[in-house]
Amino acid sequence: MKFMIPLASACALLTAGYAAQSADTYQIDPNHTFPSFEINHMGYSTYRGRFDSTSGTLTLDQAKKTGSADVTIDVNSISTGVEKLNAHLKSADFFDAATYPKITFKSSSFEFKQDKLVAMTGDLTMHGITKPVTLKVESFVCKPHPFMKVPACGAGATAIIKRTDWGIGKYPPEILGEEVTLRIQIEAHQ
Repeated sequence: MKFMIPLASACALLTAGYAAQSADTYQIDPNHTFPSFEINHMGYSTYRGRFDSTSGTLTLDQAKKTGSADVTIDVNSISTGVEKLNAHLKSADFFDAATYPKITFKSSSFEFKQDKLVAMTGDLTMHGITKPVTLKVESFVCKPHPFMKVPACGAGATAIIKRTDWGIGKYPPEILGEEVTLRIQIEAHQ
């Protein structure tokens, strides 16, 4: 579950930056950005959850095919739909939100195929541990926002991480899957 936050950060980074011919800065829209995660539970089902509070900035220079991201996820905003599970995930058994209240993703490595953003690699810091993560960008678009009348970008990205790489290892893989799928849907505006 802790891994989901980093993924959310990485995705946000990927989406924020696209624009015109020079580097443009975008603010992550907290009302339309929700990093989420999926993890196997005892082989029976897939637990899903999300983080409801994400902030940060993205920059993108479409002409140079470069970008950067600086994303922060509030661990205390975790939401699974079950309050007791939310509290357990915030405990020292998992994210330890009292000690590590934020998950961050910082990237300056965007990969393009022609004019399309396809991946973003950066450092995901969670549970006090920083490791590289590459987010695969599955959808990406930048265009004027129809209501706000400002440049905006949106993206969907995924990654698979191992929870124990970030020190989240209380339960063995037979109880709680080792691999965590991170998904991030993000919107950002200038």
